[in-house]
Formats: sequence, structure tokens, C-alpha cells
Amino acid sequence: MAEKCMVSVPERPERADRSRVGKRKHALYGLLVTLAATTCAVPAPAAPFELPPLIQPASREHHVGKIIWMDLVTPDAEAAKRFYGGLFGWTFRDVSAPLAPYTVALLDGEPVAGLVQRAEPPGDRHQPAWLTFIAVKDVDAVTRLAVAHGGKLLSAPHSYPKRGRQAVLSDPDGAIFSVLASSSGDPPDVMAAPGDWIWSSLITRDPDKEAAFYQTLFGYEVFDSDSADDANPLVLSTDGYARASANLQPGDSAKRHPHWLNYVRVTDAAAAAARATQLGGRVLVEPRVDPQGARLAVVADPTGAPVGLLEWTEDASKGGAP
Repeated sequence: MAEKCMVSVPERPERADRSRVGKRKHALYGLLVTLAATTCAVPAPAAPFELPPLIQPASREHHVGKIIWMDLVTPDAEAAKRFYGGLFGWTFRDVSAPLAPYTVALLDGEPVAGLVQRAEPPGDRHQPAWLTFIAVKDVDAVTRLAVAHGGKLLSAPHSYPKRGRQAVLSDPDGAIFSVLASSSGDPPDVMAAPGDWIWSSLITRDPDKEAAFYQTLFGYEVFDSDSADDANPLVLSTDGYARASANLQPGDSAKRHPHWLNYVRVTDAAAAAARATQLGGRVLVEPRVDPQGARLAVVADPTGAPVGLLEWTEDASKGGAP
């Protein structure tokens, strides 16, 4: 369903002089404003557009700050189905939508993501991409807080009967994300199965500033990952679990926008990357071992939307967050 990496964090993470995140500085692209005209801000149709609940049966679990859903905005949903079905074993169910075709992706019969088809206007430079949904209890309150701290509202809060209430925002650096108050509860903190989302990274020009913004919204504990890498990412955690990281945008990516990059768990990152190319995608980041011992790669689907591949093992889990 969403990020479910079981990674314990210190009971009192060390913040040093990063006060509200400190003064240190630490790939891929953005589109997703388009959801304002599709899944997030539609006029009331005669027959309500129903998104599936996140959890069935409903639970009372709520994990503010947990990444709980992903939507792909793509100009070619059929190509996306072939690619992600072949890569992760997802199956698909189309849902009647008032303004744009919407498809629910399923892993072992359970909803794992959504696909929003939206045509690209001539000359549009926006790249297809995945939209990251972060759990909140009060969408409207978080939306006001985000705007007050330099964020922008891209799609006003809107409610769906079975899904809950959601809105689309951008952070001060321009990375686009969504907030969702699930009406059926949030996914539990369990290890993601292969084919499910396991991790998310914010790729940004100023990790400290942006981590402080998200900390204000979601109450994250923020601490260094203690990576030996010079681009030492910050880890964002709630409830004793690492939820995501804030990473410095690479210096060679001046033409790329700050963005959220989401990873799916795979059993073999190198094999999955090779399979992605066979399915019409391309490799953006070659398979490699990260400082925590996990093997990862980044690929783009046939229309260019980036997605991470993460091979996560027990040995890697001892080293901390991906």
C-alpha cells in the first residue's frame, strides 16, 4: 500500500544543532499539479466517483506522517499497466471517473496504487510522475499550516466517501505531495512484501530547510542517517519508525525539479532493472549498494515516470533506513 519499512529509530534521535533541522545541505522530476483537474478537485457528479478504501476491513490505526498511497499521473494508462504489471506483478481494475480515466493497481488483490490518465497538452514539459500521499488526521488544518510556512495549495481539500479527505500541495522548494486523512484507517507498520512500496525519498536543494517544513506539518523526528556518504540524508520518523528521507539533489540535476521519489521492494534490484528495460523503460540510476547495505536502482517507465527499486534484506535492515 505504501511505505512499510520496519526500521526502528532511536527513542530520542540526536538533533545536535540542527534545531528544527539544523544547517547542513544534502532523481527525477515533477508534474502532479494535474491532479487538481482529475482525482482531487472534481465537481460533484451525478454518480459519485468512488475511490477504494485504503484498508478493508477498516481499522482504527492512524500514523500521521506515514506515506500511505501513490497515484501515477500518466498520458498512457495502458502502457503503464503493461509495464508495472510485468515488473511488479500488479493487476488492475478500472474505475469510472468523471474527468479522467482512473485505474486501481492491485497486489495480491489488495489496492496498492492508482493510475490517473491525463493527456499531455502540446508543448507541455511536465513529466509523468508518481504523487506521494502522506497521512494526516485533519487535511484542512495541515493545508493551512503548509501555506503559512511557504507551501502552496495546488488542489483544494476534497472528500471521497470511501477514501477520505485529501489535498495536493507543494513544499517551499516546489516538490509536490498530497495529504490524506483516510476514512478506513492507515496501513499497519509491517514489512512491505515484494511489489509493495517500501521507502520514499525527498530529493531537494536544501534538505535541512525542507525537513523543517515537513516536521512542522507532520511532527517528524529528524536526525542524521549517519551515512558515510558525503550526501548524508536526513531521516524523518514518527511512531518509532523511519518514514522517509530528505536527500540533497545531485549537483548534475540542475534541470530537474525537487520531487518525491518512491521505491518498490523487489527481490533482486539488478534483475528488476533489466526487466524494466525489457518492458520499455530505461535505467536512470544503475543498481548499486547504498551505505545501509540495501541494493537499489531507479528506473523510468515507458512515459518517463521515475520509480525506485529497493532490494531490502535482514542484513540491510540492521543498518538503518534505506
